[in-house]
Amino acid sequence: MDATASASESEQRGYSEEVSAFVERFAADLVAAGVPRMPSRVFACLLAEDAGALSAAELSERLKVSPAAVSGAVRYLAQVHMVGRERAPGERREIYRVHADLWYETVTSRDQMLNRWAATLKQGVEALGPDTPAGMRAEETADFFSFVKLELDSLMDRWRAHRGG
Repeated sequence: MDATASASESEQRGYSEEVSAFVERFAADLVAAGVPRMPSRVFACLLAEDAGALSAAELSERLKVSPAAVSGAVRYLAQVHMVGRERAPGERREIYRVHADLWYETVTSRDQMLNRWAATLKQGVEALGPDTPAGMRAEETADFFSFVKLELDSLMDRWRAHRGG
């Protein structure tokens, strides 16, 4: 494909090469942090959209992937509370939207996970023996998660104050 064909396709989609490059760069950053590749691409694409929302067909077109790939990615992103599903007004199709307070919601939803890990690790200390090397590692890890949870609570409060809400 030559550069002219590529440029005209991008203009037709309203999705510039520069935006596409940003989407792929940010998706790669998310992959490096452990998010699966296709959900990373879908999330970055939604984030780059002014409305913060697109249909499966629009995502498929922009990312040049199958609707099935988009469906699986959206399922993952919805499970981890990074996107929401909505019905387009007067239509049967769904649109997928990045939440307004996405990062706040994502981080605060980790509270439950941190609590669960700390509780399980505390039980592990008892099972492993508090004076064994494994028990001491489990205790230190539990203490770390408890500390992080307390700090996250404080950090989220400061973020709300910073944002004026």
